[in-house]
Amino acid sequence: MPPETQNLPQGSIFLEPGEGRKYDMGSMKAVFKADEEETQSRYSISEWWLEPHSTGPGAHFHEANDEVFYVLEGRPSLLIGEQWIEAGRGAFFMIPAGTMHDFENRSDEKAGLLNFFIPGGFERNMPAIVQWFEENPQTKDE
Repeated sequence: MPPETQNLPQGSIFLEPGEGRKYDMGSMKAVFKADEEETQSRYSISEWWLEPHSTGPGAHFHEANDEVFYVLEGRPSLLIGEQWIEAGRGAFFMIPAGTMHDFENRSDEKAGLLNFFIPGGFERNMPAIVQWFEENPQTKDE
């Protein structure tokens, strides 16, 4: 930890690029920056990285959670309701609870999304999600 971050106020978090709790799901990877313990379950913040021509988690919805996605890198495609939208760096999406959504990378370059899950608690699902992807490996859309 850099010396200038050693005396941050209680509850503050500083992570270098790439730091956080990592979950590998083959061609999709997640890095959790903050969730239940750090935010008292108010929100979860994670990065989601997709290799070129790879699928995401599959279409799904959350009954009680809103989600925000911000494109960090590449041109991922996001499903919101019944519409797919390809978006570039800096694009912003807000997905209300109960809305079907998904994301994938149809491009030739790596894609990254910053995700806010509100309220928090999503990370507790990650071990089961990783296990599902280990048992059901995804193939790249070549």
